[in-house]
Amino acid sequence: MASAIHPEPGLYVTATPIGNLADMTYRAVEILKKADLILCEDTRQTAKLMSAYGIDTPRTPYHEHNAAKVRPGILKKLQDGAVIALVSDAGTPLISDPGYKLVREARDEGIAVFPVPGANAGIAALSASGAPSDRFLFAGFLPVKPGARAKALSEMTAVDATLVFYETAPRLAGALQAMAEAFGERRAVVARELTKLHEEFREGTLPDLAAAYAEAPAKGEIVILVFPPEAQEAGEGDIDAFLADALATMSVKEAAAAAADALSVPRKAAYARALALKDAK
Repeated sequence: MASAIHPEPGLYVTATPIGNLADMTYRAVEILKKADLILCEDTRQTAKLMSAYGIDTPRTPYHEHNAAKVRPGILKKLQDGAVIALVSDAGTPLISDPGYKLVREARDEGIAVFPVPGANAGIAALSASGAPSDRFLFAGFLPVKPGARAKALSEMTAVDATLVFYETAPRLAGALQAMAEAFGERRAVVARELTKLHEEFREGTLPDLAAAYAEAPAKGEIVILVFPPEAQEAGEGDIDAFLADALATMSVKEAAAAAADALSVPRKAAYARALALKDAK
């Protein structure tokens, strides 16, 4: 395991705060201080964090516009035993930020890659939103063009999980309107300016949120969380079909219990129906 005091050679994917500088982890500070080089999405943005924690490690840009050109040189340094940290402007690198190809190629070359976990806007929003968190799909940023955006949303209408999107303030109202057209009256939460002074969680139906933000545009960094589709109540046909399959390998009691759990129906009713199906054979 890599030591925070004497890091092993390799690439360190290092999370940084999404707003509140106090959310920097002790290990992340130590890694950035001990690294030979820090790869930054924007060196000017990262400079603010480095100044706050007294980190003077050399920094160099690594972003979508120069990645292909500078990646071979970075991989060479790593192969030669360098300790290199990768950071984004805020949060966890690779989550809607550059870096995937560098991590992939480093692993393909047998170079060690270490996660240095910390802040992430999507997870932070989900944890405090009140939206179901047992299953979620991170969808990142939607396409800019309306047609492509509508197509992307249409592919998610049946996903039985909370949907987590990133969005920019100027596009928020339009994105919410497109979601309302795709998902209807589902509930959603708009999480804005997380960990910052004007942090806000606003919940409502997608049409209501779309109208509200069209009237009063938002500012700042934004996460949208769309609740899963409401479960449809199982009909008699659904129950019978489930029980018929279950009874092929289970006892009446076991089949009834399985149906009750899977279809959210009363166990007593499921048992009575399973018994009737068994007797009818």
